[in-house]
Amino acid sequence: MKINVRPTGILIEDGRILLIKQYVTPTRGWSLPGGKLEPGETIEQCLVREWKEETGLNIKVKELLYITDRFYDAERHIVHISFLLEPAGAIPGELEWTHQDPHPSGSSTASREIKMIPIDELTSHGFSLTFQKLVKSGFPGKGSYKGNYYTFYGEAPTS
Repeated sequence: MKINVRPTGILIEDGRILLIKQYVTPTRGWSLPGGKLEPGETIEQCLVREWKEETGLNIKVKELLYITDRFYDAERHIVHISFLLEPAGAIPGELEWTHQDPHPSGSSTASREIKMIPIDELTSHGFSLTFQKLVKSGFPGKGSYKGNYYTFYGEAPTS
């Protein structure tokens, strides 16, 4: 079995959350920035690198939110570690912009669309109502292991 660690960052400013255009499922084309931990890289280094690549922004890790397990099949297991972030510098004044990702994944393009959307619009961008409620309520139970990704975030398993 292949096990990957995927740190994900959540940046919230003025009641808005940052999303990037990326295929997740047929009903979800927006994602939270993050990526695969590389050999010799700390989780924080991974987040800083992935955010810079995907959004052009410099960030700082503020606090641990949740750890979950995501099993795609019998051979693929991803440990998701979600963090609340803060900017380590200015973010664009616009609510939408594009950024050239030097290392796009197979589920995205090199020219990334980025949006700061109101938290109340998460479900219209394909996120579960459960996730939207977690964000709105300030991440209750943060800093803890939550088990199955799909159960915790209220999403249907994908392949």
